[in-house]
Amino acid sequence: MNRILVIRGGAIGDFILTLPALKTLRGAHPQAHVEILGYKHIAVLAENRFYAQAVQSIEYGPLSSFFAKDSNLPAELADYFASFDLIISYLHDPDGIFEVNLRRCGVENLAHRPAKVDNSGHAAQQLAAPIQELGLCVQDLAAKVYPSNEDQNIAEEFLRNSARPVVALHVGSGSERKNWPLESWIDLGNHLLGSDDFPGSLVIVSGEADEDRARQLQTVWKSDRVQVARNLPLPQLAAVFERAIFVGHDSGISHLAAAAGAKCVLLFGPTDPAVWAPMNKNVKVLRATSGRLTDLGIVEVEAAVATALCRRASMQ
Repeated sequence: MNRILVIRGGAIGDFILTLPALKTLRGAHPQAHVEILGYKHIAVLAENRFYAQAVQSIEYGPLSSFFAKDSNLPAELADYFASFDLIISYLHDPDGIFEVNLRRCGVENLAHRPAKVDNSGHAAQQLAAPIQELGLCVQDLAAKVYPSNEDQNIAEEFLRNSARPVVALHVGSGSERKNWPLESWIDLGNHLLGSDDFPGSLVIVSGEADEDRARQLQTVWKSDRVQVARNLPLPQLAAVFERAIFVGHDSGISHLAAAAGAKCVLLFGPTDPAVWAPMNKNVKVLRATSGRLTDLGIVEVEAAVATALCRRASMQ
């Protein structure tokens, strides 16, 4: 295989859960040119960072013709798809229209995504199905990202004035049901900032969906030991996480932190960690037996964070 295209849309967590499969693919074809067609701000995690040499935008307008039956396919895209020896697609294509249009372009080797992830096993294992169809065995389901030297330098500069150790808090997720109450986050931060055993600093991780919660925390914690990582590009955020303890929910950012190697304490509510939690050894999952995050106590979380801090200190 000289040229391989992986078509992967989806959110941050979906993309990162696919990385174990892509790592196996990369290992089997180390000399191949691999491209990813996806959301560029997410797929950049792979671009010239071990997995792929290039990333193309799935939001390119003329691509829409490939989702219409008997459409006129742009010649430039037909030639583009035909240039690959293998295409692996994770697109939802229930009627097979996208596949038919790829075949019209001359695409011969096409592997498909699995059906929608269900509760039959871990998501990373289910997402490995197209790779396994090629006769490859995905053995390690722990995702890993590889920030570049530039990413590392930016992270060092971002944390230049931050007392160590750093605890990164991501207080949002894609669903309010998956969020620990904001009051509990405030209690956790107050506990850390007021503890003689914690001389370090806090980083509040904030994106567009988390801005309101992050702003409320900034209002409460008026301290030079607290800063906000607001809308950092994902590779740079991963490099920040390499240098931190991370506390978060079932979210794509939590998958990023785990893949970056952060010691993680992840708070799960209604979703099943056996399916959705990162498989990395550096992850501690806490879940209320009721499945409601409002029932997850502050003492349990404080203890898990303290253990993570001790383990990180012992490794340095």
